[in-house]
Amino acid sequence: MRRGGLALVALLIVFSAAVLPILVLADSVSPSEARLLRDEVREMFYHAFDGYMEHAFPLDELRPLTCKGEDTLGGYALTLIDSLDMLALLGDHERFAAAVEWVGKNVRFDIDKTVSVFETTIRILGGLLSAHLIASDYATGMRIPSYDNELLHLSEDLAKRLLPAFDTPTGIPYGSVNLLRGVDENESKITSTAGGGTLTLEFGVLSRLTNNTIFEQVTKNAVRGIWARKSRINLVGAHINVFTGEWTQKDAGIGTSIDSFYEYLLKAYLLFGDEEYLFMFQEAYKAAMRYLYHDPWYVEVNMNSAVTVWPLFNSLQAFWPGLQVLAGDIDPAIRTHAAFFSVWKKYGFTPEGFNLASFVVQNGQKSYPLRPELIESTYWLFKATRNPRYLDAGRDMVTSIQYGAHCPCGYCHIADVETHKQDDHMESFFLAETVKYLWLLFDLAVGPDNIVENGPYKYIFSTEGHILPASPQISLAIEHCSYLGAYCRADQQQGYGNADISLDQRETNDTEHLSWDRSIPNPKQHDSFSTSGFIKGFCPGLTHWQKFGLSYTEEQGQTQETDSQSQTQTRSVFVITKPTPKQSVISHQNDHHEIEELSQDSEKLSSSLDNADAQAIDQENTQQDED
Repeated sequence: MRRGGLALVALLIVFSAAVLPILVLADSVSPSEARLLRDEVREMFYHAFDGYMEHAFPLDELRPLTCKGEDTLGGYALTLIDSLDMLALLGDHERFAAAVEWVGKNVRFDIDKTVSVFETTIRILGGLLSAHLIASDYATGMRIPSYDNELLHLSEDLAKRLLPAFDTPTGIPYGSVNLLRGVDENESKITSTAGGGTLTLEFGVLSRLTNNTIFEQVTKNAVRGIWARKSRINLVGAHINVFTGEWTQKDAGIGTSIDSFYEYLLKAYLLFGDEEYLFMFQEAYKAAMRYLYHDPWYVEVNMNSAVTVWPLFNSLQAFWPGLQVLAGDIDPAIRTHAAFFSVWKKYGFTPEGFNLASFVVQNGQKSYPLRPELIESTYWLFKATRNPRYLDAGRDMVTSIQYGAHCPCGYCHIADVETHKQDDHMESFFLAETVKYLWLLFDLAVGPDNIVENGPYKYIFSTEGHILPASPQISLAIEHCSYLGAYCRADQQQGYGNADISLDQRETNDTEHLSWDRSIPNPKQHDSFSTSGFIKGFCPGLTHWQKFGLSYTEEQGQTQETDSQSQTQTRSVFVITKPTPKQSVISHQNDHHEIEELSQDSEKLSSSLDNADAQAIDQENTQQDED
């Protein structure tokens, strides 16, 4: 729908005056209180986990009001598998070992069940792989002596059963697949962008652990299939036909049906060092910030014209500030998080939809199903800034969940954020993500004692919150191939570690690149940079589209520089580097001014929506005339 001529200015001022000052007046969380909050979150996890194990296991999920269980995904102890790495994070050796042993002996996937490719990948496959990597490695401190790769074998079996979904003309997978019979005859050919583009981390890790590249190849082709059909302004729609490649829903946004597509572009680069993902992320991110961002909110627009179609904050957008931390763009992340959190403060939770034109909960979208996204961004912003504001936000979130969602056997969905009516459901991601990010937030404040902060590797969180280590086995599996110039070769290797490249090709690479530390980026550096400084095996004279065989259109204003070896390097606007302590701490001496000014900045939304619509229409008409 088009936004009408509503007087948003007055509404924004009233809303901000009623809600935002609370953020300033609340007492900050002290170190001793942070320790108590961490312990409270631990108890929250065990209340829900024990409730599941006692009343629902081995069914998929718990019904926390009636203390019963239900199969919701495939009937293979979903909540237990989704919780494995959280048990490890808490240092619970006994329960982690017992759970891993049970899953290895009892879970099977040769069942006549049609399951979601997306949900099965992020919850089950991701949970199995994360637990395997923890249980099999002495360096994690959680190795299980009797463990013999059972979870890895299950992961490979499951992924093979998901592969038939990728057998489409576009490479974009079907949304569902039967684990025993493949794709059902009447399966829908329509899938979401997130569903088709959020599989690369799990399948890529599996390829590196099994030395079978097929898993990584099919998921990378799926991402390419989506990206190849982006609009001329580098936006993607919400739903696409996997056979024809036609967009069936052309609304572009950062939330529902698209969110984790952006997330995995950046995280696949951070985990695997694949420059192609970085390039796609940079182009997609620039387009999102240009056409979707109305400081501090985000709207949905037509992917071709950028005309606003839906001025709505939906709860899945709340992951975005956390992703911006990883991308090094922290200033807008701070402002957007403050805006999103103001909605939480108003209702005690974030509704699934909040209308930015009327500043009320969207009809039909009043629930809060225990989502983790806002908590996730709170953790990342505290990690980047160490500002106590985010501990205060975490405390408010714990309070809301404890008083509003606590049920006899676990934690309930909130059916209506205005009345706080409870619903008899507890999805597995509450244990996999929601309490995990809360616990990590307060543990970081106290002085971290977990493998993510103190472990042997840097970790990337999957979209389900599963921790995947940037270990040599994963991040450097094809290191020598790319480092020795594998991009320059036309032949393809079936497995990793088989490249046959002469030693003299090493001269085209810089050995200092091997020491790159993929960590939180420098939030202050936004100047252009050469991606060749981060990626091994940059081939002289090749542009992005030449290396990857894709016809990318570079933004105007990008420059190319030629070094002494005539090496062409594409310049972009984002930096992913490790910050110094000073760089990673943004100046927040005027934090209260930022919050007070939020209402003033939000007043721009009314005029900016109108201006953006007019500009987009003019741009589209101009483009059509040129065509």
